Amino acid sequence: MKLNPSRASFAVVGHPNKGKSSIVSTLARDDSILISQRSGTTTNSDHYKIDTGHAGFELVDTPGFQRPKKVLYWLKQNAQRADQRSLAIEKFVSDESCKAKFPDEVELLTPIVNGAAILYVVDGSRPYGVEYEAEMEILRWTGRPSMALINPIENEDYVESWKSALEQFFKIVRVFNPMQADFSKQVSLLDAFSHLEPNWRGTLAQVIVDLKNHQHSISLQSSELLAELLIDLCGYQYQQKVLSESQAKALQPMLSKHYNQWMIERERKAFDDLCQLFSHNQCKLESEDISLPPNLFDSEQWYMWGLNKKQLALASAMTGAVTGAAVDLAVAGHSFMLGAIGGAALGFTSAWFGADKLVQTSIKGLPLGGYQACQGPIKNKNFPYVVIGRFLYLFEQLKSKNHADRNAILMSESDVSENKLKIKIDKMDKADVKVLHVACERLVSQKAVEDLEEVVGKLLG
Repeated sequence: MKLNPSRASFAVVGHPNKGKSSIVSTLARDDSILISQRSGTTTNSDHYKIDTGHAGFELVDTPGFQRPKKVLYWLKQNAQRADQRSLAIEKFVSDESCKAKFPDEVELLTPIVNGAAILYVVDGSRPYGVEYEAEMEILRWTGRPSMALINPIENEDYVESWKSALEQFFKIVRVFNPMQADFSKQVSLLDAFSHLEPNWRGTLAQVIVDLKNHQHSISLQSSELLAELLIDLCGYQYQQKVLSESQAKALQPMLSKHYNQWMIERERKAFDDLCQLFSHNQCKLESEDISLPPNLFDSEQWYMWGLNKKQLALASAMTGAVTGAAVDLAVAGHSFMLGAIGGAALGFTSAWFGADKLVQTSIKGLPLGGYQACQGPIKNKNFPYVVIGRFLYLFEQLKSKNHADRNAILMSESDVSENKLKIKIDKMDKADVKVLHVACERLVSQKAVEDLEEVVGKLLG
């Protein structure tokens, strides 16, 4: 099947078990592609069409070379001059006896004959050997644009020797770890290939624009998820009507259980939605795969996720100063800023008290008789910051996690070496910090927050 000449197509080839499928998974942003440490996992060429919106490209995951020396011998018997080499490759993939003797090589060379460019993958943690030269020579015979990728699977001990050898066969040689390569390195590969194949330059340029726009779109949608989560968790309460006050008091354990379970499931849903947004569908946050201390209701460790005491006090002082300033404005400044000072002092003080009083059951009589027991909402000032901090941690993990990496994301205390929320706030413009603090203050006060998505988006940008 001849490939569309205007659509970039890359055949990922190499020796077995060098990470070809991992590279395809990362570049395709697809974590459903089978990856295994067992040699020969890929036995047939698998085609993956990546549509980026206004353009796209194709990746072909091929089997590894199995008998390159014998194949090269066959090719040399069928091509005595350089101008006959590409024709010999075409004859090889169509020859029935070759299909029977060399099924892997026929399978991997077919997409190249049909117009795919070459991404040749080697393992930089293993020594270079002359046995690789036969397969590299075969690829050179195809005459197709090619790039070599050195995948340091375990270490980079032999990267330099590989570079020296590969540069004799390929115009571009890159070190590319599919488990760690960030977005810019992935885009860089596509950009480099646009210079090797002029026919694809316009298409790949549009692909890069689309991918960058997609990254921005993910940030915007993540902000929406976080804003919705904050509104739901900070505003949720569970109510139950009963006949007597004693019945209302007896309901407290049931109310607490229902309330806590709903809150935990709501946060987990947001985490799952975030994973899907990044197309990490194999990264579901199941209990056996992920540890989530501190518990959502364990305030003793909240400072690890939310603000520390100093930051929380400053936040309260800042929001208190906003309230006080409004009082000053109302009296035309005649208080000589006493309103601002008083408001700041009040906010500062309130931040230090009730740190462990999270959810209480309130009981009130109803006008028409009976009582209502109510659990929630949480009024602790640090709570919205805790929600943001936990979401931000997962967001940053997913943002840097490649689709070839199938390891679980852990959010345990031992894995969180730094509070990303504190770091983000420290780097934000002071005006944006104030807006954030005011928004969080309004959330715990059960007040609407305008442009909440934009406010939290400053943290995710």
